[in-house]
Amino acid sequence: MNGVPAPGDRFVLCVNYWPRRKAMAWWHEFDRAEVAEEFALVADLGLHAVRIFLLWDDFQPEPDAVSGEALRHLVEVADVAADLGLALDVTFFTGHMSGTNWAPRWLLDRTTTPPGGLTVVSRGRTVRGGYRNPYTDPVALEAERLLVERVVGALRDHPAIWLWNLGNEPDIFARPPAATTGADWARTLYAAIRDLDPGHPVTTGLHGGDLVEDVGLRIDQVLGPADVATMHPYSIYADWAVKPLDPDFAPFCAAVTGALARRPVLVEEFGLCTAQPGRATHEVEITVAGRTRRQLMASEEDAAAFVAATLPRLVEVGAVGALIWCFADYDRSLWRRPPLLDARHERFFGLVRPDGSLKPHAEVLRAFAATALIVRPVPPAVRFDFDEDAFYRDPLAMLAPLYAAFRGPGV
Repeated sequence: MNGVPAPGDRFVLCVNYWPRRKAMAWWHEFDRAEVAEEFALVADLGLHAVRIFLLWDDFQPEPDAVSGEALRHLVEVADVAADLGLALDVTFFTGHMSGTNWAPRWLLDRTTTPPGGLTVVSRGRTVRGGYRNPYTDPVALEAERLLVERVVGALRDHPAIWLWNLGNEPDIFARPPAATTGADWARTLYAAIRDLDPGHPVTTGLHGGDLVEDVGLRIDQVLGPADVATMHPYSIYADWAVKPLDPDFAPFCAAVTGALARRPVLVEEFGLCTAQPGRATHEVEITVAGRTRRQLMASEEDAAAFVAATLPRLVEVGAVGALIWCFADYDRSLWRRPPLLDARHERFFGLVRPDGSLKPHAEVLRAFAATALIVRPVPPAVRFDFDEDAFYRDPLAMLAPLYAAFRGPGV
């Protein structure tokens, strides 16, 4: 895959990946055969790319050192992907993942409070306290540049590389003290990547929370300088969505993101957690970061219908591609580890069940991939013209009427 798809190019269909038997432990429990088996299934579904995450503590155990072992494993992953014709979206500084924050050991600071009350894990264990701010701490900023230099330097000519990504919903890991700080952070690291590798696009994995609040990582300022805008819109988490399984929600968020960034938009995550096979859609009560809430668990059939309805709408709004969250439900042996101990719904987001069998929405993706749809121009109806500063003064006041109009009367 070469660059950011443009109108007339193939619509890119992809998946976010953690191994079903390793989850976030995979870099230090690495098994190439496991990756090859699971990537082969991704390729068999007709998908085009895989998003992978460089767990920061595994890749950078010291601020001035990058793990040679982790880097070798990353090259092996890229080799497996290339052999199967898959491209990689490589996400740095992970960071926040699945309801837990994974902090490099050298960034820890027990005198601080964990952001959002989320569990903090380092060296595979839950730790007390929080960590220094990675957008302002000088040691962290130098470490970030070093990790970019080593990883991009090793893989810039590899045929599997598609996209360099600065983070996964990074404001949940830590927020910059001001939007100018977040913008400077992104621009600096984009420039560092482009100096090493001008041939591959760059982005940052922002999410729905960045649409409804100025968290210091404004879409216009962080994704405007990128090559492609990304959005992670989850109707199951958004209290402003009209219903948990709204197939218009992700396309609407994609259109707004593209308009704010003035860039083509990739829906880098969307999806839902499913009930056990044979169970109807229902809600469960979960407690994450000390807060209890109701969580929808969709029947496998309702999940398939939701994905089938969402994908063509993404094409219609001019998105360049979509990545489902995520590859697999996790093996029961992982349920007592973070993040699956508390965030129980995260056990069941996969296309693939723990035994390797496919859920119905995996077959929806296979059928959709087989249609070989192309990227369309953004239609006039969603070429929103925002004053970005006015937007971020009260995002929901702007979004609510646009969302209602997008869904149409009586919907």
